[in-house]
Amino acid sequence: MSKNHGPRSKGSRAVERRLVPLSVWLCSDATSGMSKAKDGPRITEAVCGRHHQAVGRELARHLIEACTRPGGIVTDVFTMSETVLVAAAEMGRLGVGCVPRFPVAQHLVGRLRQVLSAEQRAAVRVRPHGPQDLREALLGFAGRVELLIAALPPYPESGRPGDSALVACPLCRSERPTLSAPQLGRFLEDARHVLAPDGHLAVITTARHERGRLVDLAPGIIRRADAAGLAYVQHVIAVRVPVEGDALVVQPGPAELAQLRRVQSAELPPVASVHADVLLFARTG
Repeated sequence: MSKNHGPRSKGSRAVERRLVPLSVWLCSDATSGMSKAKDGPRITEAVCGRHHQAVGRELARHLIEACTRPGGIVTDVFTMSETVLVAAAEMGRLGVGCVPRFPVAQHLVGRLRQVLSAEQRAAVRVRPHGPQDLREALLGFAGRVELLIAALPPYPESGRPGDSALVACPLCRSERPTLSAPQLGRFLEDARHVLAPDGHLAVITTARHERGRLVDLAPGIIRRADAAGLAYVQHVIAVRVPVEGDALVVQPGPAELAQLRRVQSAELPPVASVHADVLLFARTG
């Protein structure tokens, strides 16, 4: 993003800042599922790497810095980790997390107690609502939210592949499928209702394989957002892996290493996620 441009004016309204149409943000988080509590010891968790990086600390901080002012309201709609709420509290914003599933809420509350001070936790709200209940979740904040962050679950309506009962990650077991088309339309209408007049919605998604096809959710999201009165203002490519020179540093985990094939193999190679697509929308009118 250009130094002279951004999503909102700061200070005098005479100084207008805008988002450029396409940006690349370096959002590598140097974490591996291990994190420090405020008293020092390291804490191991059963949460998988995908949920640790669903948004990611650096991406959350980029979005909050670009789209909000100090004291503004930041909402994480599909809250599956503490990342967005912690970043909001550390940056002097009010963070609201929508957490409809009890196991996720238990995990989240415990993590917030570990990583935030009592004063910082006072700037966090956890609401027992899902994305379909956005207006109810943000009752009292309607028309005041500066940033909504929605990291869409990657699975289709039929659910996650494989036997979820065998999945170790508690958040994977609790995760709901991606919103259906009608649900997505209602969610986008509700998002416009709760956003401030110059507020922003950040939809984070990645392409996925479904029934042997590569499915890109972005075009459909953009069309439905436009119908809901949300203007598409920027596409951000959030690079999640470190960059050294002109190379991406991809470090596979045990699951990816187990998928390695012989060079001569005709099978598809393992897939490594190196970036997320962030679609930024602004409330119009």
